[in-house]
Amino acid sequence: MSEFEEFIKEAKKRKRVILVNIENEWDVVMARREIRRLAEEVGFDEVDQARLTMSLAELAKNIILYAGKGKIFMWKSIHKGEVNVNILAEDEGPGISDWDLKRGFILQKSTGLASVKQLADKFFLKSSPGRGCIVGIKKILRK
Repeated sequence: MSEFEEFIKEAKKRKRVILVNIENEWDVVMARREIRRLAEEVGFDEVDQARLTMSLAELAKNIILYAGKGKIFMWKSIHKGEVNVNILAEDEGPGISDWDLKRGFILQKSTGLASVKQLADKFFLKSSPGRGCIVGIKKILRK
């Protein structure tokens, strides 16, 4: 099982996960509030709280724009003493073409996903045309 597959499995099997269904801007507001609260609870400084909030907002915006609806999972994890806040965004929209994925177009500096990738410590992306998109990010708490 790949690291990304384990990440997805953890999100969906974890007992303490925050799940927000994304269908409109009010859902984005709620999700932003939840990720900021979680990041603060874990001990992230205000800068990293803002990074997580911006990343989540971009992922949620993409869900609304390209898929119409989707889900965002948020949770904290501790692995080998490393404390993380994790976000998994999932939709069943049109997906991203293989051609765009191979070209790296969606991760060029001018796109929102490029910003999400830059702000995260780990970034995962899985998409297929007609099968939606799954994006995962992990932000590590710096001590």
